[in-house]
Amino acid sequence: MESVIECRHLTHCYGRRKIYEDLSFDVPRGRILGLLGKNGTGKTTTINILSGYLEPRSGECRIFGENIRRMQPLTRRRIGLLIEGHVQYQFMTIEQIERFYAAFYPAWRRDAYYELMRKLQVAPRQRISRMSCGQRSQVALGLILAQDPELLVLDDFSLGLDPGYRRLFVDYLREYAKAEGKTVFLTSHIIQDMERLIDDCIIMDYGRILLQRPVAQILEQLRRFTCRVPEGAPLPADRDLYHPSVVRSTLDLCSFLPREEVAQRLAAAGIPADGLCEERISLEDAFIGLTGKY
Repeated sequence: MESVIECRHLTHCYGRRKIYEDLSFDVPRGRILGLLGKNGTGKTTTINILSGYLEPRSGECRIFGENIRRMQPLTRRRIGLLIEGHVQYQFMTIEQIERFYAAFYPAWRRDAYYELMRKLQVAPRQRISRMSCGQRSQVALGLILAQDPELLVLDDFSLGLDPGYRRLFVDYLREYAKAEGKTVFLTSHIIQDMERLIDDCIIMDYGRILLQRPVAQILEQLRRFTCRVPEGAPLPADRDLYHPSVVRSTLDLCSFLPREEVAQRLAAAGIPADGLCEERISLEDAFIGLTGKY
């Protein structure tokens, strides 16, 4: 499958603090990919590198086959970018800012902008400065959709939205991206939204990528396992058994292995697992299970 974004061997530091090293990933054309990670793992750093605002210490990124450090203006026009801060011209109204942005984009689609504004039930003459943070973020997203980009890069797109608006926009964005054949690369701290929206996810730990897989595959294969263990039982040191912990004599861990294999691994580690149980989990539980609670 053709890749719209290609990142190879990225390394970046802030002073002496290394964010990540030798990071490589691809974003396939026509897919919605979510970048998941705890605070400080490098999600916004990656967005800033992809947008050209930040130069990595080493490595290379290509979008539509072009190196982002030498990208042609016509190629940049194919990218819609949302970063923290959202709309800058808050003294304008909904109508005024649409007309302002339209002047810069020959293929402007004002219908895409106003369709989202109608769904949000905001008045055309409403001033942006008097809107909530969540509503302002949706104005920014509406402006991006009207640009009709092939690639949307969205950093923390649901910032400030209440549950109803988040659900509305998640469903709207997914339908829009699929109908128009768009590629989307995004981050969000609200993983319940990501489960409804994304096709694939990258889960980052500190300094590395834990995995990149289709969400459907993660939800189908990853399981939570629990069992009773004797007091003082050791924790298994097995890379395929993620973040085992014991609370009140109950061992809890996640794994992609089948139940029989997990039981064998525990037995080999000298852990008498009594009544090993498995259960399906949500994407949020999967994220916590793979990265740890703390």
